[in-house]
Amino acid sequence: MATSIYEFAQLPRRDAAPGERPVRSRGRRVRAPGEAPVVGVIYNPRSHRNRGADLDCSISPHIHIAQPGDRSQLLEALADLAARDIDLLVINGGDGTVRDVLTCGAPLFGADWPPIAVLPKGKTNALTIDLGVPKDWSLQAAIEALDTGGTVRRRPIAIESLDDPASAHVFGFIFGAGAFTTATRAGQVSHRLGAFNSLAVGATALWALAQSLFATRSNPWRKGARMTIRLGASGAPLGHSGKGDPEYRQALFASTLERLPAGLVPFGRLRHGLKLVAVDQISRLTTLSVPAVVRGRSVSGLREKGIHQIAASHFTLEIEDQFILDGEAFPAGNYRIGQGPELEFVTP
Repeated sequence: MATSIYEFAQLPRRDAAPGERPVRSRGRRVRAPGEAPVVGVIYNPRSHRNRGADLDCSISPHIHIAQPGDRSQLLEALADLAARDIDLLVINGGDGTVRDVLTCGAPLFGADWPPIAVLPKGKTNALTIDLGVPKDWSLQAAIEALDTGGTVRRRPIAIESLDDPASAHVFGFIFGAGAFTTATRAGQVSHRLGAFNSLAVGATALWALAQSLFATRSNPWRKGARMTIRLGASGAPLGHSGKGDPEYRQALFASTLERLPAGLVPFGRLRHGLKLVAVDQISRLTTLSVPAVVRGRSVSGLREKGIHQIAASHFTLEIEDQFILDGEAFPAGNYRIGQGPELEFVTP
């Protein structure tokens, strides 16, 4: 969107869009043979690779393009598209735009979203890498894929504040804290230098590795953040290896995606659902094993060394520092991290 939808100081509120309809069961509209689908497009003009090339499709009476400038306008745009009973929702932007659309659209669509196509136009496009969408995928190609392409189902991460019941759930796909927050800030430098997507991820990962090798435990890259992680309905605390301060984790990373940029495989053999990897303040010797771990290679005794790869239905996180969701920083606090509704994504 033209301005940041979320302030760093707080989560979005449960404000309703003007004229917003309650969540309803829409079902899949049956089109007559040869009937064109009704398509709604959320177009982010500030996304890195957007230059207005897809806007010429707006002349079609079946394609409705919205360019919301802020959160209130995004809510209004999605409410308008929901009222049109669209057959396909196209998100034209990067991971941050996807996060914003899913978060603002949740009160409208609930668990019954139309099929979604994502055009990879942002600085980071982790979701489209997972979906196998080509970099040059066009709006017309996405519309054609509704009938001729494939589908992939994914459930986004759902984040709920346990401190503030009035705040809205936030939905996204890439969650991180500790050194991940520090790395995201460093990644902005990579973007300014012209590195995007897998190249930016690789450059940031190399820099993080170097910092972890040569920095002391008081350095933000190794210190991480004070946090408590509790798993599942039982709320059992995630174990700690005893490496470094047991109240700190050097890094926390979670996702529901199954393929990540730069070929990273941080969750080991875990593939489906919500997965997380928590890293204690590991030794420099263990840090040397990190490249092998994130490539999915088998390394013995990972938990004893301070690297925990976990699959969970949900977990709670009490953290004293900001966390990152799809490139945006959110405030310290007490949160429940679970999974949102299953979404159907259209693929080539």
